[in-house]
Amino acid sequence: MKALLLPALLGLLTSSLFAETSQEKGLRIATETDVADTGFADQSTSVKMVLTNRQGQSSTRLMRMKTLEGKGDGDKTLIVFDNPRDVKGSAVLTWTHKIGSDDQWLYLPALKRVKRISSKNKSGPFMGSEFAYEDLASQEVEKYTYEYLGEEELDGHLCHVISRDPVDPNSGYSWQKVWIRQDRLTQEKVEYYDRKKALLKTLRFENYQQYLNKFWRADRFEMVNHQKGKTTVLAWNDYQFENNFVDKDFHQAALKRSR
Repeated sequence: MKALLLPALLGLLTSSLFAETSQEKGLRIATETDVADTGFADQSTSVKMVLTNRQGQSSTRLMRMKTLEGKGDGDKTLIVFDNPRDVKGSAVLTWTHKIGSDDQWLYLPALKRVKRISSKNKSGPFMGSEFAYEDLASQEVEKYTYEYLGEEELDGHLCHVISRDPVDPNSGYSWQKVWIRQDRLTQEKVEYYDRKKALLKTLRFENYQQYLNKFWRADRFEMVNHQKGKTTVLAWNDYQFENNFVDKDFHQAALKRSR
């Protein structure tokens, strides 16, 4: 009997020694999600932004966005506003970094100059929307610490639920709760908690489409600010890949010539 029990006891001991912690599992799932979206090289898209206040009044802005996938570092993104007239030509350039603060610049045509966005101001609202400037950066794995919270069904699909805590002390968030659909490793929902750890915003990703037989992109983002009663919706269309973008397309000089 002892001979039969020994392998079983050894198996239990081995599994307990090498069992994944909740932090390790959270990091693993975040890494797998990142890897699943690696290799798109670049993309461009048109975006309609609809801002709605607490009284239900809405305004619309149109913009273009292009992204260059980072090699060894985070992605680079350029956003240019086309409409309405008061924001036309305004542009935001983001260089995301895996380690350290991101670099961001804002170009306002009325001032005819490029302004660097301080890392201390990254939690501020992006062009009056419920998205912060830090939300524009690519969500690199290294920018957070993680913990696995469990599984939960969302809209009929089983999701991993993880927490991620920003490493950057200048972040406007204390932590975020993320739902990741298990069968395709796409983010479905994110809850953002302010520095006092109160629920601040919820972001939902909707109407995913697959491109190049691999990469999933949502056609609609809805960010709800629970504390202000405001909502911003981003409707994405005309995704284009293989644009042959290069680094110089995302230089500061590109902000002024991006109209």
